[in-house]
Amino acid sequence: MRALEGRKIVVASHNAGKLREFADLMAPFGFEAKSAREFGLPEPDETGTTFEENAYIKALAAATATGLPALSDDSGLVVDALGGAPGVYTANWAEMPDGSRDFMMAMEKTEAELQKVAALDPQQRTGRFVAVICLCFPDGEAEYFRGEAEGTLVWPPRGDSGFGYDPVFLPAGHARTFGEMSAEEKHGWKPGQAVALSHRARAFQKFARAHLGVV
Repeated sequence: MRALEGRKIVVASHNAGKLREFADLMAPFGFEAKSAREFGLPEPDETGTTFEENAYIKALAAATATGLPALSDDSGLVVDALGGAPGVYTANWAEMPDGSRDFMMAMEKTEAELQKVAALDPQQRTGRFVAVICLCFPDGEAEYFRGEAEGTLVWPPRGDSGFGYDPVFLPAGHARTFGEMSAEEKHGWKPGQAVALSHRARAFQKFARAHLGVV
């Protein structure tokens, strides 16, 4: 494991929702974190077929362009009844012809696909959010931290917090969707606490334990 030197890091994302979550997660550690958007960097094409590959593409582009360590996240919704779809194409399901993203449309598409395979009962609608965080240095060396959150897909959507598919994802052991939870509830982890809730918080927890001396 390579040591992080300094307290400056690039968050290799243009996604406003992800940037908010990373800001919440990194706030306790005193990092000066700037986004790829703040550096004026373009979004690289995500041509990978795994979360790890896409996370590396984004982190490497930001690290080499800025000369700073970069953190990226590639994440998605994996639905068992749909053979793992949408998976790495989670954001693509929300894409509009003008390049914008409509996640209400994406949630409706997911529900339509579940209806097609007659996945009507909760036990048939299992899945998980997956997040892979990549820490990449300017020379291309990288490390990966994977987090998963198990749950079921509900319909209709519930709540207007979070982003993406949060309103239809009911995490295991909870009565409210991610879309009904505050950011603090969804992350479910702070330094000194044992268990994170969201997939991104669980991945970040592993990163923090590896590089920030967090127990």
